[in-house]
Amino acid sequence: MAEAKITDNSATKGATGDLESMLGRVRDMVSACMQCGSCTGSCPNEFAMDYTPRRIWRMVLMGEVDDIFKSKTFTLCSNCYMCTLRCPRGLPLTDAMSALKQIAYQKDMQLHRKSTLFYRDFLESVRRHGRVKEMEFMTMYFAHLKSPLVPLTFTPLGLKLLSKGKISMELPSKGNGRLNRLFERAEKLEAS
Repeated sequence: MAEAKITDNSATKGATGDLESMLGRVRDMVSACMQCGSCTGSCPNEFAMDYTPRRIWRMVLMGEVDDIFKSKTFTLCSNCYMCTLRCPRGLPLTDAMSALKQIAYQKDMQLHRKSTLFYRDFLESVRRHGRVKEMEFMTMYFAHLKSPLVPLTFTPLGLKLLSKGKISMELPSKGNGRLNRLFERAEKLEAS
């Protein structure tokens, strides 16, 4: 196994052992991978990834922690399950990609901050209302990014969606909180 080097300036925070143990769960999921490339050939987002899914699984098996979490491959996974469906070994590849996303979220890795903020704000909107309120969700996301220029890049798309009635101008609200108990129970299960 390749030894992972974690430094203070690295994309990964925390001790090598901690990340290695978290990565162990993913390694178990893909341990039977025969590197056939079906996952890469099936992936609709592969063209935008810096490493192919097949290469990520090899990196997981080799314990290349730094390279895995410096990559944007797992953040671009759209959970379409094509890789899982076409895997000749029946490996849970989509779940493995999700596990990598969870590790990056739990470790609050700076490189993946935009992605984790996106998911967190999306879930907060669902928690409040039982569904996504697009305008509120994007307002929270842009506010958490703390960059006034980012929303400007989305202005043309936002205006187009508004003109077609795909999103509405609603003020943020506290919501009805019907899903609070469900989210609290999920948080307890994750903690244990």
